[in-house]
Formats: sequence, structure tokens, C-alpha cells
Amino acid sequence: MTSRAGEPFDADRAAAEVEALLTAEIPAEGPTAAAGDPDTGEWTFTVGAGFRIVPLWEGEALTGLYDADWNEAEDVGTANLAALTKALEAHWGPHRRIRLDGPFLRWQSGSPVDDLYAALFAEDLYGDLNAWGPIDPTGRSIAAIVGHSDGDAPLILAALVTDHPITDPPGVDLT
Repeated sequence: MTSRAGEPFDADRAAAEVEALLTAEIPAEGPTAAAGDPDTGEWTFTVGAGFRIVPLWEGEALTGLYDADWNEAEDVGTANLAALTKALEAHWGPHRRIRLDGPFLRWQSGSPVDDLYAALFAEDLYGDLNAWGPIDPTGRSIAAIVGHSDGDAPLILAALVTDHPITDPPGVDLT
């Protein structure tokens, strides 16, 4: 669960929060650490060497949803990501889609992956990234992602900032 549970999605608010990441503090080095709300323990952000990840929206739990209802809930998350992407494209132009299936399969098998990807997966963010950057004059890169773990967990829309370009990770050879 995140600190955004129960909040309605607002693309303009989310876009402003993403833009604020361009000036957010990110550590140059050190371990990856997730922070939680002191009262509830709900996820508020994750930082690691050169990156910060923040939740922007959390959907309703998928408990008891099947077939069409499940698909509708997933469509809400996808629509929220699309609305945020459109708002961010107005500032930074077209996004690049960064597929994370290769790192995800390596992570699932216990193989090492980039700390940024491991941090995303640790928060159940298994989707692809919509990425921009490096963005002048900061040189930072921004991305948005929606995902959820299996089971009845809610969808989560999150954003991240890095102090380096986000590049396409290698895929996985399944042959």
C-alpha cells in the first residue's frame, strides 16, 4: 500500500509532482531504501544511488474482481498513465517506452539487475516505463510507470527521476 491510497487521480497534480522531481534530492551513492509514512507504514518514496521513486496514485484493491471488473480496474490505471503521459509530453515532447520484461525475468530468477529496476519491482511496479530525458538544464531523466503485483493488490502509478539517462535494458534470450 502507498501513502496515496484513497486519493482521486488528478493528471495536473501528478504532472506537477513529476516536474518537482527535477529538483528533488537524490543520493549520489548509497543503498536503496524505501520510506514509509511514520504512522501507517505506507510507502511514500524510495531512493537509491542516483534515483528517487514516488507513488502518484493508488487504485482500489482488486479483491473479489474478476473478468470484466478486473479489466476495468486495469483500464483505469492505464488511462491514468496515459493522461499523465499526455500532460508530460506537453512539456518534454514524445516519451520513449522502456520495456522492463528483460530485467523483470532476470530479477524473478534471482539474477542481479540494475538497482533502479530492483527498486521498482520491490514496490510491485512491473509495467513498462514511459521515459523522457535527459531534460535540460538538469540533465535528469524522468519516467512514469503503472503496475501491481499479482493477487488482489491495487494498481499503483509512480514516477521516478534519475541523474542519468534511462536506456533500454537488454532483453532476455528465452531460447
